[in-house]
Amino acid sequence: MFTTRPELSGDHGMVASTHWLASAAGMSVLERGGNAFDAAVTAGFVLQVVEPHLNGPGGEVPALVWPEAEQKVSVVCGQGVAPAAATVESVRGLGVDLMPGTGLLPATVPGAFGGWLLMLERWGTWRLRDVLEPAIFYAEHGIPVIERIANTIETVAPMFRAHWPTSAATWLPDGAVPVAGGRFANPVLAATYRKVVAEAEAHGPHRESEIEAARSAWYDGFVAEAVAAFCAGRGWRDTSGAEHGGLLTGDDLASWRATVEEPASIDYHGHTVFKTDSWGQGPVFLQQLALLSGFDLDAASPAEFVHTVTESAKLAFADREAWYGDPRFADVPLTALLGSAYNEARRGLIGSTANGELRPGSPAGRTPRLPVYPEPIVATAASGVVGGVGEPTVAMPAADAPEPGEAQTGANGRVNGDTCHLDVVDRWGNMVSATPSGGWLQSSPTIPSLGFCLGTRGQMFWLQDGLPGTLRPGARPRTTLSPSFATRDGRPWLAFGTPGGDQQDQWSVNFFLSLVHSGLNLQEAIDAPMFHSMHFPSSFYPRGSRPNVLLVEDRMDPATVAELRRRGHQVEPQPPWSLGRLSAVARDADWPGTGFLRAAANPRGAQGYAVGR
Repeated sequence: MFTTRPELSGDHGMVASTHWLASAAGMSVLERGGNAFDAAVTAGFVLQVVEPHLNGPGGEVPALVWPEAEQKVSVVCGQGVAPAAATVESVRGLGVDLMPGTGLLPATVPGAFGGWLLMLERWGTWRLRDVLEPAIFYAEHGIPVIERIANTIETVAPMFRAHWPTSAATWLPDGAVPVAGGRFANPVLAATYRKVVAEAEAHGPHRESEIEAARSAWYDGFVAEAVAAFCAGRGWRDTSGAEHGGLLTGDDLASWRATVEEPASIDYHGHTVFKTDSWGQGPVFLQQLALLSGFDLDAASPAEFVHTVTESAKLAFADREAWYGDPRFADVPLTALLGSAYNEARRGLIGSTANGELRPGSPAGRTPRLPVYPEPIVATAASGVVGGVGEPTVAMPAADAPEPGEAQTGANGRVNGDTCHLDVVDRWGNMVSATPSGGWLQSSPTIPSLGFCLGTRGQMFWLQDGLPGTLRPGARPRTTLSPSFATRDGRPWLAFGTPGGDQQDQWSVNFFLSLVHSGLNLQEAIDAPMFHSMHFPSSFYPRGSRPNVLLVEDRMDPATVAELRRRGHQVEPQPPWSLGRLSAVARDADWPGTGFLRAAANPRGAQGYAVGR
């Protein structure tokens, strides 16, 4: 089949990401003797600078890693937690019944820096200065402004000028929106990272002591002090329409550290797929595979395939709504949710036609409880609210809405920041899949002394008592960020993922199934016409949904679309290259030897790239 670019193959190493400069920076590390973890950390920091509308230093990062020396998959949790002062009572006492999607109130501890440093410390080989140098260079000397950055800033510029002057000072140089194709620099951010490096090197000469000193500068030192002072200061306009300050304190940052955890996993057709635990939505990928294992997808017609995958997604995501949360605070029945008996019973709910209900199950006989969703739960194009598209969902006039799957920003401050992703494999067989996000430039006001803003992941908490996802001090929000890893016949095979909020574990599932059941290579599977359901509530403010709506790229066979409509799906064709943001790296089963390392990246949006040799 035609592909937009070749599947790469080679022996030295591969890097694939959502921006060509991050991929090139990561590959330069591999070329200079660094390993996959050094390359991933370098590329991750570059993404904060070159895709500031998609992630930033105030955000978070989960990652799945395969250290070849350990022969196992581990999870790096760089997801920050809710402040100690963040309780349902305290937030509702501010007159808020749904956590805002912007501003300081939904900020959690910025975990990306800690997550990347933990990866570098535990498995990397490079020093802090080396991995930060490319990001500092781009922040200081400027990046090429892609159209989406310019469009994002242009959309929020009136709000910046009127309500967030610190953001206007950072993102509107000389009061003007950066021009697509021009150069944009963030010297304050460059200075922040230079100061971190200087403080780290003052505690040398050992690499480990430098990393610990950098961690201290961020979570106990000048960065934490600036964050705490900014949150304790004046209030800022958010999507509630009111002004609120932040709840984060210096103690919140000082008491948090990134962690290494065991993954959740499931076996499927000779493969084992690994995801984060239920503090992320990743297990919905595994639940879908558990359901699909009882269907003969190899023999399914295209329409039957899309229908079955879509109906499985509806059931899995309904369970996400009822059962997922930080397992340190919530009793999440994940073993039962992935169990064969439970999924055999749930599989019987999938009929020949589309079902329009939200149907969580009863694992181990427990009664599900869904949140009380805000009214109206149903978001339509006519209402101007696009539910479940991107990360997070935006309310904006339908006539101005960009393509579904694209990052969106509303002029009223409701933002869709979307996400980034990167994958790396090196010549020693180490592999990384990471999905950094949050802290995008339009999420909250810029902290002027640091050159970046805080994230808004706390909008995923519910301000309702007794739910797995209820706001609790020290809890992780049930994030959508969902890197993926798979082994084949027990050997490391595939690191992959995508931006896309609630779509991440639909697009990634579709990609994986195309590899397993259709025999496509990495690039063919990425380029194949994509689809996703908007049936279930969005994870993002204002939590909209569109029951039974199925978005498909209009490259899908018209006969398949007609059959899906006959089955009751409300199919909405989208532009031909508009859904999905996948990238992947892989190891052949006979590598090293006669096989190769491989990589592929998404052509949609014209910025993702894979490099390698």
